[in-house]
Parts: sequence; C-alpha cells; structure tokens
Amino acid sequence: MSLRTLVLASIITISTSAAAMADTVLIMVEEKGCVWCARWNDEISHIYPKTDEGKAAPLRRIDLHDPLPDDLTFARSLNFTPTFVLMIDGQEVNRIEGYPGEDFFWGLLGQMLTAAGVEVAG
Repeated sequence: MSLRTLVLASIITISTSAAAMADTVLIMVEEKGCVWCARWNDEISHIYPKTDEGKAAPLRRIDLHDPLPDDLTFARSLNFTPTFVLMIDGQEVNRIEGYPGEDFFWGLLGQMLTAAGVEVAG
C-alpha cells in the first residue's frame, strides 16, 4: 500500500469516526405546572434512557423561563411546553412541539433521528 493510499484511508476513517461521534442530545423544554410535561414524565421519562433512541440522543432538560444555555443554538424561539428539540453539536436539527401521546412521540422521534442521520442501534 502506498503512503498516499494509507494517508487517504486514515483521513476517511477519521472523518467517519468524527461524524459518528457528533454530540447528539434531545432537549426537553419544560415548565412548572405543565400538564403535558407531567404526562410525558409519567409515560416516557423512566424508560427513555434505556431505549435505543435515548442512548442515541440522551435527554437534557431546560426550563422555558430560564436563560437559554450558551452551548445551544435554537432555530427559533421556544414558546410551548413540552418542546423536544433534537440538537447535534449544539445546533437545532428538528423539534416536536407538545406531547402527542406515547405512540406518536416514539414515531415522531424516530423520524427526526432518521432525517438527521442519527444511527439508532437495534
């Protein structure tokens, strides 16, 4: 194998590894007294970290009324709770506004992950 081929193969491997290691999180925007947030917590929150989706996009919670974290850039303002925002490397990729129930939540989350190219094991 020539040096040029070896270097090129190394660059491709590094690029592929970097894309696979992108920091992917699911932000849950919530507020005190939000009935739909409470419902999501009752139905989903205890199992979310154990799912393939939860491992691919770990949950991070923020309060609607707190200052926005400096490490996140949202595409538009946050107005509803709950809002679930898929972030890759601190940039908004997609969102679900509201909680449509357990069955619809998983389907919508799966569509967001697929559209963003996030690999979900399983």
